[in-house]
Amino acid sequence: MEMQIQPMTREAAARISTWRYPAPYDFYSMAADEEDILELMNGDYAAASDSAGNLVGFYCTGNSARVAGGYGAGLYEDDTCVDYGLGMNPELTGQGAGLDFVKAGMAYVSDKFPGKGIRLAVAKFNQRAAKVYSRAGFRETCEFSSMVGGRNVLFIGMVYRFPEDARTT
Repeated sequence: MEMQIQPMTREAAARISTWRYPAPYDFYSMAADEEDILELMNGDYAAASDSAGNLVGFYCTGNSARVAGGYGAGLYEDDTCVDYGLGMNPELTGQGAGLDFVKAGMAYVSDKFPGKGIRLAVAKFNQRAAKVYSRAGFRETCEFSSMVGGRNVLFIGMVYRFPEDARTT
């Protein structure tokens, strides 16, 4: 899947904020309000479209990609990594396009932050995503819990090191 990655626009943010994921992935659905749109427009997010211009998903980096509970687990202490988050259009999930989508985001992050490893956190129940991340080369580093939407959720911290950045694993 060829991906066009552009800075987030208000139009794309408004569309993304309305995406609804089926249970148990509804954990990732947004409220479709102005707060969500402003979050998506904070400069940490980029929109990803396919070659036909269809919105496929988004990527985020920095603080927007962090999960609060990861701080206590020491996940964010390594400054040789950039934090990475992503979301795929729910109409496209579960159809085998995840690995290409993840890899396109990794290339985007690598270009934006050369020489950095990539770190992410994934809800432990989301084994579908965790398997894709493992296939992309991410390795588990820790588990931690974090309050999300009023409930305690278990997360897995994962890190990818580019071959030229293999100084620590």
